[in-house]
Amino acid sequence: MEQATNQTNNVLRTLSNQMADAVERVAPSIVLVNGRQRQPGSGLVYAQDLVLTANHVLERDDNLTIVTHDQRQLAAQLVGRDTSSDLALLRVKDLNLEPVTPSPETARIGQLVIAVGRTSEEGPMASSGVVSVLGGPIRSQRGILLERYIRTDAIPYPGFSGGALIDTAGQVVGLLTTGLLQGAALAIPLQHASSSAQTLAQQGYIKRGYLGISSQFIQLPSGQRAGRTQEYGLLIVKVDEGSPAQQGGVMVGDILVALDGHIIQDIEDLHMLLKGERVGKAIPVEVIRGTAVQTLQVTIRERN
Repeated sequence: MEQATNQTNNVLRTLSNQMADAVERVAPSIVLVNGRQRQPGSGLVYAQDLVLTANHVLERDDNLTIVTHDQRQLAAQLVGRDTSSDLALLRVKDLNLEPVTPSPETARIGQLVIAVGRTSEEGPMASSGVVSVLGGPIRSQRGILLERYIRTDAIPYPGFSGGALIDTAGQVVGLLTTGLLQGAALAIPLQHASSSAQTLAQQGYIKRGYLGISSQFIQLPSGQRAGRTQEYGLLIVKVDEGSPAQQGGVMVGDILVALDGHIIQDIEDLHMLLKGERVGKAIPVEVIRGTAVQTLQVTIRERN
């Protein structure tokens, strides 16, 4: 009995030390971000002299500063922001810190993770938990659309937004964003955040497309699926005058079921596809008209 207890204690001590080591490993790459009057946020050193953070922690575009783990306060310049995905990129001259190390593995439900933020100049804060949900897309009450998200039961302390969700090796699985969904601790998977960061670094914003339709989510009657297996689509209830949809031949009463080869079952699917390289290009849009599928070519216009 005593031997079993000692073995259990050794396992727990080993895990405890491993988690503490993981926080120590990532801590120098997490900075404090001063971008609002109240509680500062956190940020990840994404690349040389670049810090990735949550957009909602920046309530101004200028007079931004960051504080590093070695107590340096440095001016930060806003490179770009994307309100739709709650991401912002900062440039910090002479930052000279190692970027975070991305986890090579995709997060899994039940995985032990640690949320780490730098909420004051005293040092990092951390809380642990497990990955409870992997999902997306999801839209918050603020209109922010997370294409993919990781939800954890780790405690989202104030100021954790922009911080890191890490594995027990200190590698980053996601960028934390809190306060978007009834106080839940969410993280944007780092591979998705990195893709957006690259676009922000190149052009300062992320292109969002415009079709010019109003739609309603509907369940497709079995006799109107035109041989398709999908059960849901978007009923077009309005087409704006002069819009890309009208110019491409979309009509009121059409049921939108696919865009550029990707199935569309709800409005979030559509929003997720209307961005990036598709903006400005003619792409195939599949609609059910009557009982037949028609493929239309629609040139996606950039949203103002």
